[in-house]
Amino acid sequence: MPARNKHKNNNQPLSFSGNVNRMADRAFGILAIEPGVAESIKACNSVLQVRFPVNIRGRLEVFTGWRAVHSTHRLPAKGGMRYAAVVDQDEIEALAALMTYKCALVDVPFGGSKGGLCLDPGLYDRHELQLITRRFTRELVRKGFLNPATNVPAPDVGTGEREMAWIADTYKHLEPDNINYLACVTGKPVHHGGIRGRVEATGRGVVYAMREFFRNPATVKAAGLSGGLGDKRIVIQGLGNVGYHAARLLQEEDNARITAIIERDGVLMNDAGINIERVHQHMHENSGCVQGYPDATFSDNGAAGLELQCDILIPAALEAQITAANAARIKASLIVEAANGPVTFEADAILRNNGVTVLPDAYVNAGGVTVSYFEWIRNLGHIRFGRMERRFDELRGQHMISALESLTGQQVPEWMVREITHGADELDLVRSGLDDTMRLGYQEMQQALEEHELGNDYRTAAYVVAISKIARSYLDIGVY
Repeated sequence: MPARNKHKNNNQPLSFSGNVNRMADRAFGILAIEPGVAESIKACNSVLQVRFPVNIRGRLEVFTGWRAVHSTHRLPAKGGMRYAAVVDQDEIEALAALMTYKCALVDVPFGGSKGGLCLDPGLYDRHELQLITRRFTRELVRKGFLNPATNVPAPDVGTGEREMAWIADTYKHLEPDNINYLACVTGKPVHHGGIRGRVEATGRGVVYAMREFFRNPATVKAAGLSGGLGDKRIVIQGLGNVGYHAARLLQEEDNARITAIIERDGVLMNDAGINIERVHQHMHENSGCVQGYPDATFSDNGAAGLELQCDILIPAALEAQITAANAARIKASLIVEAANGPVTFEADAILRNNGVTVLPDAYVNAGGVTVSYFEWIRNLGHIRFGRMERRFDELRGQHMISALESLTGQQVPEWMVREITHGADELDLVRSGLDDTMRLGYQEMQQALEEHELGNDYRTAAYVVAISKIARSYLDIGVY
């Protein structure tokens, strides 16, 4: 493959991979990494492009797909598989690089990979998508780009549990002697080797990231905010899997006020707050559109929704939504990047100069790969989390209750009995592990922010943490 995005004409916007590399360059400079080592870390190790025919409605259609492996400093390489009409090789390479940095930042021992198929999934029925997915899987397995030990996909834009189950089943038939076949992909249905909590993992991780930010009064004040999440006006772009779960949890558990929802057909606005569940149901009944929802004002100018007055803006759709063209008009005090690459390199500089704090995608949306890691371990271990210790913990709790009642001569309240005797099940453990991961990731970013005097530049802090770990790995194995 030819080298991509080395330099761009000043009049041309950077490509997605160019944006990622420019953002990483700031961290390389701060860490004084040798130029050769920096180029080695930035380089995408390998890219597979496949083209294959599938018989659709009596005629052959040729589909183009990619799988990029950015880094194998840890194995397996990990990253989602997206189906979208706008997928191209540059996007896949950029997303693979982001996966490398993301995994390193939150201490998930994976390299970075990403895959994509250029198609609009809305144009095909279930049977047709299954044919396409199974054929794409065969191509990936034959070329060595799908394996529990080396390359493990997950859901992304346009894919979900269904597609992951098809991939796992196809791999099983191609590699019938591999007892770890379920670990070839994550994000599967729970009854087919998946793990509870994976569907909501990325959105829940976004919420955990925001909660950790608001646990630090000094950083909240530096962002021009005060108090907690409950009194904040939030605008969210994209009510897909990530945006929906993040918005729902913020509304139900943190009493946050969602004042605007931006979707493909426009934006809903209501300063008093918008009920996420009702909007979600409305979209389900109206082909994914928000127009016609009765309890909010609608405008078909969705892009302008990003510029609404609010405390927190959560772009949870696609990349390059905030660019040099609109960054100066952003009025939010805090941007929480739930999507991959929603802020371009040029826009990032404008936002920082205007005092806008940005929690970066490499940290904020790491919840998905974190719980994918838990699922992968579960599949390799062939046992669900909590199976061996849950009843033991319940029994120990009952003994504690009996001891308390014996010592005090009083009956322990029923709510306390439930809390103390509850043995953690798989979902409890998944959420606990995710919360811990997001907390530690934030704390490492905060430490790098202070150590290198980066002001409010959390993005560079995230890259500093990630790249320092990757560089250490390269040094340990003798790459330099």
